[in-house]
Amino acid sequence: MALKYHLITLGCPKNQVDSDGMETLLRQGGYVDSDSADRADVLIVNTCGFLEAAKEESLGVLRELGRRKRRNQLLIAAGCLVQRNGEDVLRRVPRVDGLLGTRRWMDVLELLQHVRGGRQARTLAQYDMLGEGKRAVPALLGDPDHAFDAATPRSTVTAGSAYLKISDGCNAPCAFCTIPTFKGKLRSRPLEAIVDEAAGLVAAGAKELVVVAQDTTDYGRDRGEPDSLPRLLSAISERTPDTLRWVRLMYAYPGHVSDALVEVMASQPKIVPYLDMPLQHGDPRTLRRMHRPSRVEMVFDHIEKLRAAMPDIALRTTFIVGYPGETEEEFQGLLDFVQAIEFDKVGAFTFSAEPGTPAAALPDQVPDAVKEERYARLMELQQPISLRKNQQQAGRRLEVLAEGVGEVAGSGAPLLLGRSYRDAPEVDGLVLIPGLEGLPAGEMLEVVITGALEYDLVGEPLIAETFSSTKETIALSAMPDGD
Repeated sequence: MALKYHLITLGCPKNQVDSDGMETLLRQGGYVDSDSADRADVLIVNTCGFLEAAKEESLGVLRELGRRKRRNQLLIAAGCLVQRNGEDVLRRVPRVDGLLGTRRWMDVLELLQHVRGGRQARTLAQYDMLGEGKRAVPALLGDPDHAFDAATPRSTVTAGSAYLKISDGCNAPCAFCTIPTFKGKLRSRPLEAIVDEAAGLVAAGAKELVVVAQDTTDYGRDRGEPDSLPRLLSAISERTPDTLRWVRLMYAYPGHVSDALVEVMASQPKIVPYLDMPLQHGDPRTLRRMHRPSRVEMVFDHIEKLRAAMPDIALRTTFIVGYPGETEEEFQGLLDFVQAIEFDKVGAFTFSAEPGTPAAALPDQVPDAVKEERYARLMELQQPISLRKNQQQAGRRLEVLAEGVGEVAGSGAPLLLGRSYRDAPEVDGLVLIPGLEGLPAGEMLEVVITGALEYDLVGEPLIAETFSSTKETIALSAMPDGD
């Protein structure tokens, strides 16, 4: 009988890519997915260690699984928290059986074989053993012995969308960030390996590829080829079938958005006019303490070029509020910055003092109550901007990628949930299409936008289609006008 695994992924899309790779290997190794932890032989948690809150969530999930673990059931802790502090994981979760680091996901079968008592792959001496005495467990940390771009596919297709991870690690010196401590320096995957994976994902049904990395715009610099992202995007666009409709770029770094990148984004039809560029703040004084690019004029220049080349571009960013030393004047500088640029999408979080980072040791730490108050003021400022940006879409025809179904509140009428090019998966809004059901997730349709909310759009299909697998014709109901 085949062994069963149950894998839980915590954290960002980059973690999800690694989990997808592990699942592919597990299935190739004869394991079967189980939707129940109780019925699985192997439990794997791909942890997040970016912020203290994420760390505690990961430990909480591991502890709960450990508490319920049966005899002969294995619990493997993987990912960022393990790489950041495996000893702490073992101290706080005594029932963990093995540890797998951030760059060792491709060795999951080898680790499981070792934990189960097999020694064919490696000898005991070739493993790190963490913990003390009887609690010592095998751990695969650090860099693998084999090539970084293992041939194993690193992602799966969900609702017509797939993440495409182009590099790992980061060279940025941000004072608040722990990522370099457990992800290491930038390591870019070979261009051909990425293009081959992109083609494979499209063949598996992907209509959207979401390009991710710690810093996508730094791609190739470690290989002596800075500003290689435009060449990579062109290769993906030109060497994939036309069934690929959207290529979406996430996690761009200010200062790395080159003229060549803007030109490729504007000229390649498959690359959607959307850019996520986490800026972290808008006041030069705060940015300098963050060890981030502090010349805000450069950001205005980037935005001007992007909007001139792509008038319909949707711009997303992320900010930290309550950074050590952030005065009311500096926070107001951030608000003025947001008001001046008018981003389409804004995410924000309050500063978290991560142990071991320079920011944690800075003086003038901001009280939690002040952080929360500033967070609320920032989001209150952004909401009408977001609403206005959405209202400007009224009357436009947009392609929508179906993600699922729901119900209209109150009436229970069917509601199709989808995304336009303006919305990245998991972090942005949706296009709500009342009265429509039967369109499978991952299919695309064209809608006219009839209404707008602060974060979502309301749309109406342009024509009736045959959507169900039984080829039944679905009558599309008339759509009410949006507010």
